[in-house]
Amino acid sequence: MNMTLRPKTVDLGEIIAPATVDRVGDNNMPILSMTMHDGLVDQSSKFKKRVASNDLSTYRAVRRGQLVVGFPIDEGVLSFQNLYEMAAVSPAYGVWDLRRSGSVDCTYLERFLRSPTALAYYAAKLRSTTARRRSLDRGTFLALPVPLPPLAEQRRIAAILDQADALRRLRRRALDHLNTLGQAIFHEMFVARPSDWPSVKIDEVISNARTGPFGSQLLHSEFVDSGIPVLGIDNVVSNEFVWAEPRFITAEKYRELKRYTVTPGDVLITIMGTCGRCAIVPDDMPTAINTKHICCLTPDRSCITSQYLRAAFLMHPLVLRQLGVEAKGAVMPGLNMGIIKKTEIPLPPLDLQLRFGERMGRILRQDRDTRRQATSLDSLFASLQHRAFTGQL
Repeated sequence: MNMTLRPKTVDLGEIIAPATVDRVGDNNMPILSMTMHDGLVDQSSKFKKRVASNDLSTYRAVRRGQLVVGFPIDEGVLSFQNLYEMAAVSPAYGVWDLRRSGSVDCTYLERFLRSPTALAYYAAKLRSTTARRRSLDRGTFLALPVPLPPLAEQRRIAAILDQADALRRLRRRALDHLNTLGQAIFHEMFVARPSDWPSVKIDEVISNARTGPFGSQLLHSEFVDSGIPVLGIDNVVSNEFVWAEPRFITAEKYRELKRYTVTPGDVLITIMGTCGRCAIVPDDMPTAINTKHICCLTPDRSCITSQYLRAAFLMHPLVLRQLGVEAKGAVMPGLNMGIIKKTEIPLPPLDLQLRFGERMGRILRQDRDTRRQATSLDSLFASLQHRAFTGQL
């Protein structure tokens, strides 16, 4: 293909058409769910259980090779059904037939419909003010311009994108494994083994606890373009410290609020919005303060480490039960500094906590390296997509 020749484009409506609505009725067939990254998957593999209603009669029956479109469409929630000859999907999904099956490669078309170009088109055309209920009317969807090179070229492009995407999936799986490994190490060292460790209140193993400034102490209008950072929920919500939306106050304002200073090794816990997320202030943190949305704990390092305090708060079943959470990773129903300070926590020997910190440190370094690689692969994949659908690949 000419490297500078853009492929011809056709409206999506020339390629697909609404499928006849076929209901499952009394038929027994696999139940599929839509995912953002993997498209259609067996519902049991996604949720480890059945989540569909017992009565599947109104569910849509989808044949192999039909396109299924979920929502929100601007997140690329769509996929061709290529798992079974016939399967059931939610009646809320749209189902489409290929008009030109002999001239269109399904993988190529799905790749384009989930590309940044297509996602930007959907986002610009969506209607409604509620994010999760925004919809794209049929006519607008079918007016999407689709680059359509010859079939052999479509297959070549699809193969290249599949290979690149496979590398991205490997990195995502590696990150999942690292997260699972950290949980397994914590369980092995502190939960599974019998012990006579004392149980103490968090208030007994910290040297300081504070939330950020309230009300007129810190107004949004007092933020400036540079100066002393102000940490918020977005820095903590992923359960690892990340730099997010920049917020700064002047050095003069900081002198008024100096008592809210966070220091390396402090444990930050969100107490507003998404409660119970937890992160450790990194060693390279410059002078900064936290907002009222965060409780900042300074561990007493003579008896507890930051890594153990954070992990126990997030993963120890005895701690989670006190906080009204039945499983790790769940959102806590409500939290404040008083509740946190009264929460009891098993206190293992300091040398065991330090060994845990060393093991977690190695995992964290590997996690950061893997995330950097994943980010690089995402950028490469976006570039490949752009080139693929503009005739430059």
